[in-house]
Amino acid sequence: MAYRPLADEIRPSALDDVVGQGHILGKDGLLRRIIEGGDVPNLIFYGPSGTGKTTVANIIAQRTRRPLHRLNATTAAISDIKEIMGQVGTLLAPEGVLLYLDEIQYFNKKQQQSLLEFMEDGRITLIASTTENPFFAVFGAVLSRATVFEFKQITPQEALPAVERGFSIMEQRLGAQAQCEPGVKEYIAQACGGDIRKAMNAVELLLSAAKRQQGKLLVTLSDAETVAQKSAMRYDREGDAHFDIASALMKSLRGSDPDAALHYLARLLEAGDMLTAIRRLLCSASEDVGMAYPMAVPIVKACVDNALQLGLPEARLPLAQAAVLLATAPKSNSVYLGIAAAQADIRRGRTGDIPRHLQNVHADSSGMERDQGYLYPHDFPGHWVQQQYLPDELAGTQYYHFGPNKTEQAARRYWEEIKKSKGPDQTKP
Repeated sequence: MAYRPLADEIRPSALDDVVGQGHILGKDGLLRRIIEGGDVPNLIFYGPSGTGKTTVANIIAQRTRRPLHRLNATTAAISDIKEIMGQVGTLLAPEGVLLYLDEIQYFNKKQQQSLLEFMEDGRITLIASTTENPFFAVFGAVLSRATVFEFKQITPQEALPAVERGFSIMEQRLGAQAQCEPGVKEYIAQACGGDIRKAMNAVELLLSAAKRQQGKLLVTLSDAETVAQKSAMRYDREGDAHFDIASALMKSLRGSDPDAALHYLARLLEAGDMLTAIRRLLCSASEDVGMAYPMAVPIVKACVDNALQLGLPEARLPLAQAAVLLATAPKSNSVYLGIAAAQADIRRGRTGDIPRHLQNVHADSSGMERDQGYLYPHDFPGHWVQQQYLPDELAGTQYYHFGPNKTEQAARRYWEEIKKSKGPDQTKP
């Protein structure tokens, strides 16, 4: 008998046996009702690998009794689609075909558009899967003709029954009962990262390599940790997971949660993506801490410099120090709001001429001599004098507002005192 991977052998043939996805395949799930109704539209399945997208496509094919053709967008071409469409209307596919297109995000615009004609007249029912957000990865014309369903990551609790079933199948294959150390099955369910295919691969390798003793397969936790190492890491520097983890790190820093910040920093570092972590830490120092603790900027920069000189794994220490500092520092986004408001005015065309007294003095020696009228603040008490700095069109506009933190309130009080102490004639030193 030909070898059959455990992940393929354990694949469910009924919706009730699909692991997880209760939100769309549960008793009242919309996708279940569509499938059971028999009139299946064009569908796009979006979610991490190993969450049941291909399995559900197979079940749909069985229910619709239409020939199922599989293509992977990483290797397929338009000629492959045309070859499949050549079967429509023949004895091979009298009622059309069901095309399962895996990783549709790798099809370019022309390739995706080649599907439109067949999708519209019903000759092809497209079920496309993608691990990337389809609203970015799939062209609008295809999206408008399909319904998107999101497959969510499978929890360890949901994965455990599948792991136990995988053990049972392997015991039958090998003709011996597995004797597991405590926590082995639970560890695999946890370490697979919600990917049932990875879990089954780990089970198959673990039992195939297990030592036999008195007719039993000895399965140790140490071996389980070896075969499942880093499986829980869902990471792709070009994919959604990359941006999700980076976003979660930034938001944890902003939300003043040092534990979450260290968690997401660790996930980036375990994936070897130190540069993404560095960019987020440097940005947060100015965007989220800002004027509430301006020293965060040089401190974080020093931590980053140390990390770059040390390299991984030692770099984790200064980067963790920076993350904890930012997460526990007082917060102010006054700088972010100020520059955002100023840029918004510029983009709307609100600029105006630079006041004469602020212009470069080169104009005074170009044959157009006239009094510039600039007042040098350092010549005045408190190093401040009242004069207009914004263009006339924007005079009085306020972009920066002092934040409610200790540092910015101290600066506010300082300048209020300086400006109040000025007499009516502010033009004389």
